[in-house]
Amino acid sequence: MKFYSGVKRLLLLILLTALVPWASANEFTKHDDIVWANAGQRALKLDIYQPEKAQQAPVVVIYHGGGWLVNDESVMDSMSAYLAEHGGYVVANVNYRLLPDNGNTTQMNEIVEDVFGGLLWVKAHIAEYGGDPTRIAVTGDSAGGHLASMILTRGRQLESDGFAGDSLGFKPTWLPEGKTAEQVARDDGLAVQAAVISYGAFDLLSAAKSGFETSGNMFWQWAGAEPRGMFGSDSNVADNPDYYRAVSPLYNIPAFDEYPLPPQLHHVGSIDTTTPPQAVKAYVDALKAAGQPASLTIYEGNNHAYMDSGCIEALGSCFDTHAVPVLQDILVFLDENL
Repeated sequence: MKFYSGVKRLLLLILLTALVPWASANEFTKHDDIVWANAGQRALKLDIYQPEKAQQAPVVVIYHGGGWLVNDESVMDSMSAYLAEHGGYVVANVNYRLLPDNGNTTQMNEIVEDVFGGLLWVKAHIAEYGGDPTRIAVTGDSAGGHLASMILTRGRQLESDGFAGDSLGFKPTWLPEGKTAEQVARDDGLAVQAAVISYGAFDLLSAAKSGFETSGNMFWQWAGAEPRGMFGSDSNVADNPDYYRAVSPLYNIPAFDEYPLPPQLHHVGSIDTTTPPQAVKAYVDALKAAGQPASLTIYEGNNHAYMDSGCIEALGSCFDTHAVPVLQDILVFLDENL
């Protein structure tokens, strides 16, 4: 586990920018609002950032945060542009359903299915944008970190019956033509080569027990939605705890000899109270106990949501100040593993 001062990292970034010619080397094209699927009344879109000279370039797939209740992919615009410009990566910034969508009926398992489907769409189409579908990293912040971690921990539990099946599997919202969910699972179709998890959430069972589904969770108010169960008003954590475990990475970590996960870089701010460092460390420790390759960096003075575009005054987080130094470390990790 590493601790980095934000000021020291920013000074190092300035030095690197002055000395290293690739620090701002790649022009890119942004392909906006590509509709990759429709889910009820919601069109699911993604943006692709294509470096000008990209040919079979490695790919980063991003999932935004927002408590599964607010935001869209635009909050990851700055991160996407940075990875394309400074790293030469083809970036897919993917949107998914939120709980309030479709008349406040979306269930958490459907969000996971959107995330799985989005990755499958990217794998099938990213070569058209200069990307290499065999070299992919997934990343996400906060709720997006949870969703990226679900790809790693439950991306092989796919069923055509979806969450209605006995094993509480998932049917991706988008499937390759002619393939069933079971065939994708047998082919390990959601496998990726690396993951960067930014201040992720890993235990939805505990979150529900702590009031996520009540008005005490201000995200419902910010979303303008009536609080309810994340699996619908007819389900609750007391009667259906298995539902909540099924969407919690913490309870689904495979042993390395059962299934080796790709290298994971986790990071969190030292003063984050939304996804506290101790909670992230507990998850990384669980990964390591299972023999999985994972590391954790704690950034001194960073709060929550520092990877989001712009500034969040209430949190004292600004992308240019707090995210850019972190992205330098992320680029090193991605370069080593892709």
